[in-house]
Amino acid sequence: MIEKKWVDTPFDMESAAALAGALKVDEIYARLLVQRGITSLEEARRFFLPDSLLLHDPRRMKDMERAAERIDMARSRSERILVYGDYDVDGTTSVALMHGFLTDHGARAGYYIPDRHLEGYGLSMKGIAHAAEQGYTLLIALDCGISASRQVARARELGIEVIICDHHLPDAGRFPDAYAVINPKQAGCDYPFKELTGCGIGYKLISVLREKWGLETGVLTPYLQLTALSTVADIVPMTGENRVLTQMGLEAMERDPLAGLGALLAVGREGKEKPDRLSTEDLAYLIAPRINAAGRMGEALDAVRLLMEKDEARALEIALKLHGSNQRRRQLDQDMTVEALEMLRRDDAPRHATVVYNPEWHKGVIGIVAARLLESCYRPTIVLTRSGDLVTGSARSVKGFNIAEALAECSDLLENYGGHYFAAGMTLQEKHLEAFKSRFELLASRMATEELAPEISVDAPLSLTDIRPSFYNTLKRFRPFGPGNAEPVFVARGLTDTGASRLVSSDHIRFEVTSEGSAPVTGIGFKMADKFPLVASKKPFDACFHLSENNWRGRRSLQLRVLDIRASR
Repeated sequence: MIEKKWVDTPFDMESAAALAGALKVDEIYARLLVQRGITSLEEARRFFLPDSLLLHDPRRMKDMERAAERIDMARSRSERILVYGDYDVDGTTSVALMHGFLTDHGARAGYYIPDRHLEGYGLSMKGIAHAAEQGYTLLIALDCGISASRQVARARELGIEVIICDHHLPDAGRFPDAYAVINPKQAGCDYPFKELTGCGIGYKLISVLREKWGLETGVLTPYLQLTALSTVADIVPMTGENRVLTQMGLEAMERDPLAGLGALLAVGREGKEKPDRLSTEDLAYLIAPRINAAGRMGEALDAVRLLMEKDEARALEIALKLHGSNQRRRQLDQDMTVEALEMLRRDDAPRHATVVYNPEWHKGVIGIVAARLLESCYRPTIVLTRSGDLVTGSARSVKGFNIAEALAECSDLLENYGGHYFAAGMTLQEKHLEAFKSRFELLASRMATEELAPEISVDAPLSLTDIRPSFYNTLKRFRPFGPGNAEPVFVARGLTDTGASRLVSSDHIRFEVTSEGSAPVTGIGFKMADKFPLVASKKPFDACFHLSENNWRGRRSLQLRVLDIRASR
């Protein structure tokens, strides 16, 4: 197991002290705020009390008014509108949101999700042909389309106008000639917040349509739930508008969940205690994987049907089907990971990158396997399989190695590629596979070796004696957590086992520890069995952890969700 680096999150001590005084709170809370870029009373107020007043006017987005007017015209003329989205959570929630809103308010709309295996990501020529065959004259592309110049041009040839609602970075030289492009990241758009999801942009568009059509503000409340889910699942920054929309969506889901989301929560929680409040973790671990599994296993349309379903009994049927897809996906990625690790074990030559290929592997799962191999080996990783006549791959990377730039340096060997710093995808002809592997290894060999260790960012030290319900209740006000507002990581030093710590299911550690005469505190460390000898040695050790609440048969207690341990120095 690769040892992790513990890195203290920097903060300005003077700013933290001043903020603690202004807020009249313990300095540890002020430290956490300053680490998140919050240094004033007003910023703290907006952070702790996110509400709709903090949302920006959607009309500030370039082309927003133009898009809304075109949709309004289509509704008044009874034109057929095709809502097109991708097969992941952001794409399926976007489609459910837009299609649901349009059809509920008098528009003639259908929807389309591309087949992951036959069409790949984004706006496809097959999808454009489908739109033309079915008589659609307006296509709204959500969570995709910003790089689909050829597809948009083909749609125009066929008499279809395209509105793009995308949040991905535009490609230089490949900007689509669409009727309207709504994307805060495009040149010339002065919208203040740039990090909305595709579904978030869709929500902004229906907000404008709501006003244009004279509807009550309450009609948007159900769609906040979909926006929150997309924000959590797409791992965009949990700051600014995203934090407000997610908080509002969670509150709406608690009050009156959409039938499909309620069904997925029920299926995911089977046999588990229901928490007092919904959290981003519920969305990330109970709902998102089951929706993503539908797309990975070629059943993304089921996810859209579930998100739009209003009958609870029918929703539960579809949720159980998605649960089955997720179970099959889990078994597949476990089997493929074992195979890949065995390949690496047999090929014991020292390498700076991990590249594995099996033409029989399932295309929908290779990204998950790449992430698992990265955890094991912590090297730039590519997992490849066959897709039709080509080899297709999914890549994951480490700090210090930009995977998108590396693929650009291999572009002469690739048919297609795209992505960002830490994740990417590519296709290539099999005859170029060995040359690609060799060049990628060469590029990885130039990376500084000191970067090759995973890091844990530690926010603050915390004594076991300070772990009290009042402290945790204040900590909960920092939610919702996500990138840019990560769940705080604490470190406690000089811990000793009470004698009750034990291995659970051979993979995990159930801790019971004390320090400096504190009462025993329990904790759980997932996949940390290799560290158990240190715990059992009775020697002092340090732990970094999240603080969480354990709910067992109605009894609640605070516990450590341990991320890593090491011997005390």
